[in-house]
Amino acid sequence: MVETHQVQLRSPMITLGQLLKWQDVIEHGGEAKQFLQNHTVLVNDIHETRRGRKLYPGDRVSVNGKVFHLTHES
Repeated sequence: MVETHQVQLRSPMITLGQLLKWQDVIEHGGEAKQFLQNHTVLVNDIHETRRGRKLYPGDRVSVNGKVFHLTHES
Protein backbone atom coordinates (compact mmCIF):
# COMPACT_ATOMS: atom_id res chain seq x y z
CA MET A 1 0.00 0.00 0.00
CA VAL A 2 1.24 3.48 -0.88
CA GLU A 3 1.21 6.25 1.70
CA THR A 4 0.33 9.66 0.24
CA HIS A 5 1.44 12.88 1.91
CA GLN A 6 0.75 16.52 1.09
CA VAL A 7 3.89 18.62 1.63
CA GLN A 8 3.33 22.36 1.89
CA LEU A 9 6.33 24.43 0.86
CA ARG A 10 6.96 27.78 2.51
CA SER A 11 9.40 28.81 -0.22
CA PRO A 12 9.05 28.64 -4.02
CA MET A 13 11.22 25.50 -4.23
CA ILE A 14 13.12 22.85 -2.26
CA THR A 15 15.88 20.44 -3.29
CA LEU A 16 15.32 16.70 -3.35
CA GLY A 17 17.92 16.21 -0.60
CA GLN A 18 16.16 18.75 1.62
CA LEU A 19 12.80 17.06 1.06
CA LEU A 20 14.19 13.63 1.96
CA LYS A 21 15.61 15.01 5.21
CA TRP A 22 12.53 17.12 6.03
CA GLN A 23 10.23 14.11 5.57
CA ASP A 24 12.51 11.83 7.67
CA VAL A 25 13.40 9.54 4.77
CA ILE A 26 17.06 10.17 5.69
CA GLU A 27 18.51 11.43 8.96
CA HIS A 28 21.20 13.80 7.65
CA GLY A 29 21.57 15.77 4.44
CA GLY A 30 24.94 14.08 3.84
CA GLU A 31 23.14 10.75 3.37
CA ALA A 32 21.19 11.98 0.34
CA LYS A 33 23.77 11.14 -2.33
CA GLN A 34 24.28 7.55 -1.15
CA PHE A 35 20.54 7.06 -0.55
CA LEU A 36 19.75 8.15 -4.11
CA GLN A 37 22.36 5.72 -5.48
CA ASN A 38 20.88 2.78 -3.54
CA HIS A 39 17.12 3.47 -3.75
CA THR A 40 14.66 4.22 -6.51
CA VAL A 41 13.35 7.75 -6.19
CA LEU A 42 10.91 9.03 -8.80
CA VAL A 43 10.17 12.69 -9.43
CA ASN A 44 7.06 13.00 -11.58
CA ASP A 45 7.52 9.32 -12.55
CA ILE A 46 11.13 9.86 -13.73
CA HIS A 47 14.05 8.18 -11.91
CA GLU A 48 16.14 10.84 -10.16
CA THR A 49 19.64 10.57 -8.68
CA ARG A 50 20.52 14.24 -8.14
CA ARG A 51 20.15 15.41 -4.54
CA GLY A 52 20.16 19.01 -5.77
CA ARG A 53 17.18 18.47 -8.09
CA LYS A 54 14.88 21.45 -7.58
CA LEU A 55 11.30 20.62 -6.66
CA TYR A 56 8.35 22.96 -7.04
CA PRO A 57 4.68 22.96 -6.05
CA GLY A 58 2.90 20.46 -8.29
CA ASP A 59 5.80 17.98 -8.29
CA ARG A 60 5.31 14.44 -7.00
CA VAL A 61 8.10 12.42 -5.36
CA SER A 62 7.80 8.63 -4.86
CA VAL A 63 10.19 6.81 -2.53
CA ASN A 64 10.00 3.70 -0.33
CA GLY A 65 6.25 3.24 -0.78
CA LYS A 66 5.49 6.88 0.00
CA VAL A 67 4.31 9.57 -2.38
CA PHE A 68 4.85 13.24 -1.55
CA HIS A 69 2.69 15.79 -3.39
CA LEU A 70 4.23 19.25 -3.14
CA THR A 71 1.94 22.23 -2.74
CA HIS A 72 2.53 25.86 -1.86
CA GLU A 73 1.58 26.95 1.63
CA SER A 74 -1.42 29.30 1.44
